[in-house]
Amino acid sequence: MSEHQDPTQRPFFLFYGVVALLAAGLVLYSQTIAFAWDEGFHLLTAQLIKAGRKPYLDFCFSQTPLNAYWNAGWMRVFGESWRTAHAVAAVCSVGAVLLTADFILSHFPVSGWRRVGALVAAALVGLNTMVLEYGTIGQAYGLCLLLIVAAFRLAVVSPDRTGWLVPAAAGFLASAAANSSLLTATVAPVLLVWILIYNRAGSRWIKFAAFATGGVIALGPLVWLFTLNPGAVWFGIFEYNGLYRYVDWPGATRHNFEVFIAWIDSSQALALGLLAAMGALFIAKSDWDRARRAEFYLCGWLAVATTVELCVARPTFQRYFLFVVPFLAVLASAGLYAITLRMHNPERPAWPVLVLTVLTALALSKSLYDKRDVYSWRDMENVARKVNEVTPAQGTLWADELIYFVSRRRPPTGMELADSHKLELLPAKLAASLHIVPKSQLDRRVKAGEFDTVATFEDADTINELGLPKTYAKKASVGDCDVFWDRVASHSKSGGPERSATSSKPPGAPAKQD
Repeated sequence: MSEHQDPTQRPFFLFYGVVALLAAGLVLYSQTIAFAWDEGFHLLTAQLIKAGRKPYLDFCFSQTPLNAYWNAGWMRVFGESWRTAHAVAAVCSVGAVLLTADFILSHFPVSGWRRVGALVAAALVGLNTMVLEYGTIGQAYGLCLLLIVAAFRLAVVSPDRTGWLVPAAAGFLASAAANSSLLTATVAPVLLVWILIYNRAGSRWIKFAAFATGGVIALGPLVWLFTLNPGAVWFGIFEYNGLYRYVDWPGATRHNFEVFIAWIDSSQALALGLLAAMGALFIAKSDWDRARRAEFYLCGWLAVATTVELCVARPTFQRYFLFVVPFLAVLASAGLYAITLRMHNPERPAWPVLVLTVLTALALSKSLYDKRDVYSWRDMENVARKVNEVTPAQGTLWADELIYFVSRRRPPTGMELADSHKLELLPAKLAASLHIVPKSQLDRRVKAGEFDTVATFEDADTINELGLPKTYAKKASVGDCDVFWDRVASHSKSGGPERSATSSKPPGAPAKQD
């Protein structure tokens, strides 16, 4: 295949200028609009870790722990704010955009397409709706995006290196991603198998050992917690997600199917998937050397393996699939080149690239417009301000993890993970050892008036069922949240009840399991 020279020879500042604009947009979004209901328990966990408590051991936690420790570390430097976690996540996502685009810039065989292809890859990742909305929040998406793309970049150069350092670093990063979110667990084995199959220099056994050693080192925090309480850690990561995650979700299988076919309704997903498929076919028929084709095939294998894993998770969600976006973007860049080669002048790729970028940006704009009325952290701050105004310093509170985090009121044992309240069938002794309080018990406490303040997003029927209007003399509505305080005399507690709280969320809010 002939190489087409870039006639314009634009300087590299064009590429980095576009990346800088995407970075500015991601960071700006993270500090203004970015919000997800589920990030409440992630940020609360980081806050508790900063205060000296241990996940699994001191409270129930249903994720691998590295992202929580990561956020806790940054909070120690810049303060306990959602803005801290958001800014760090946005920077990680920017790193993933840059590493993805740079792969095309440095590895695409056709030199004249490298800069253009890098811009395409950057736009497909940086303007992706899921990347923008979830790669900029306190959950593990941003960190994992950076880790898996960086691990991929190291794995690509490993076959030609004789030493152990590169495969060890690749294993460390891939394992660190899984230690931040199990949704990326398939990345490490795929990279390891690829390195061993395509190894061209040095010993395969040494690289295998190096990759595995790096992976074990990345699991350090998890191994340490496991040695302290194996049962609690095993339950939080494996049993909770494998056996109890879809409790109180009778339509989980149907839900997964609907999520899997939702790409049909997404112009971004359609364009990305079709271009990636076309890119894979083009590469298979090209005269690229075997080693170069294998590097691009690796993107396909990572996308396929991760997609299979995400489809198996019950329940799964559309946002999970953002982890395949960087790898599909690499193949999509090759796909757009194939179209340009056949239907347009490959030496003048501006129009195809411009059309794709504009359509991607318009799809993103429409998605943001459709979600203009959803909750924001400003809403939570208003609720927390009211809660702190009406609640005594040592008063008891019933609220969601988001409110606990913003108000900086530490939840009591059993209240750190609201989703765990659905586990009604656990034996009482086991539930107590795992710091789980079933919802039926919490409802009894609420009806008995054990809380100085209640802040709930529940609907009117649930509020009346719990008897809140009869239990409290005062009420204020802060947005969609109702705050109750000043218990009536018949519910007053002379010595003060055990500090307890439950958690609620607006109807339709997603399950806290991503």
